Amino acid sequence: MSTSPSSSPFDQPGVEQLRRELRLDPQHTRDLRNALLKRFKSDEDVRNSFPAASRLALHSLELFRRCDSTIDGATKLLLRTAAGLLIESVILRIATGRTTLCVSSQVGCAAACEFCATGKMGIARNLSHEDILDQVLHAGQLLAKEERSLRNIVFMGMGEPFHNEENLYRAIELLTSPEFFNISPTKVLVSTVGIADAMLRCVERFPKVNLALSLHSVRQDIRAGLVPLATKFPLDELQRTVAAVNRRQSASVMIEYLMLAGVNDSQDDARELIAWLAGLNVHVNLIPYNPIDDVPHLVGSDRATRLAFAKTIRDAGFKTTLRYSLGNDIAAACGQLVRRENRQIAQRSDARGEVLPRMAPSSPRSED
Repeated sequence: MSTSPSSSPFDQPGVEQLRRELRLDPQHTRDLRNALLKRFKSDEDVRNSFPAASRLALHSLELFRRCDSTIDGATKLLLRTAAGLLIESVILRIATGRTTLCVSSQVGCAAACEFCATGKMGIARNLSHEDILDQVLHAGQLLAKEERSLRNIVFMGMGEPFHNEENLYRAIELLTSPEFFNISPTKVLVSTVGIADAMLRCVERFPKVNLALSLHSVRQDIRAGLVPLATKFPLDELQRTVAAVNRRQSASVMIEYLMLAGVNDSQDDARELIAWLAGLNVHVNLIPYNPIDDVPHLVGSDRATRLAFAKTIRDAGFKTTLRYSLGNDIAAACGQLVRRENRQIAQRSDARGEVLPRMAPSSPRSED
């Protein structure tokens, strides 16, 4: 007995074909998208109101585990892909009332940054645009139950977004489409370790979407030790790229700077950063370090050092935010929990003779 194919709510041609096949009123498909993607109604409510509910595949990801911080408003969602591997999304409930979702674009990451747990995983595969969007749907439905709204989407989760450009752009198109999620592009931010040419392509295609650059040092040798891709995209090229982005959009480029004791946190480092940023429209984001087991030699800067560094940058006229960590009690380092779980899943699959995608070794290459 054949089974009719299911349609994803993110597949506009597929849903339209389903509507025509079943001769549904177009209003049914509009109501479906509005209820699910804008008001984040529950799966049950959506299925009860859509005439062809049995032909819908509402999710491409399965919720594997939810981890709630006991000390702040962070929630980590571990989500299982169709291939059986886990990714994570993090909901940040900021004290001011803003709610931000940190989205993953890959399983693992090939950028192999020294300080990042995800980079130690290697790269298994890109996420489809459906997998990216389903993270937003899962989080939106969870927050709707709390009578909270999802305000900001940041591509700061697992993976280098610009190593998955095609799916990233398709996801942004649907996130900002009035017919789908209808999220303002100014509420979307894409963070990159510094894929210069992709930054320019992104701003040309989505001039209102915000960009963040993981800089961490303006000393080439130090930065290359932290971010291997720095050898392919050196600091002078990144400086020119940020200037070009500034010419194309009015929003500041976010400069992410991880504070590491004895590595990049001296007053000399601050002054060199100021010189590198001269003439650029940027917002400096100073980030505390979440330690990971693989790199015990990296230690986060103490609070006094971070405060002094921030003051020096602010006194030079740059907008500066001194971040604090959320979710330390739920493995806040991106990919830390998922890496452990994926290893256990692979071990159990090996024992059963099953085949899962293998995590290839990390490499600093810019291509997938």
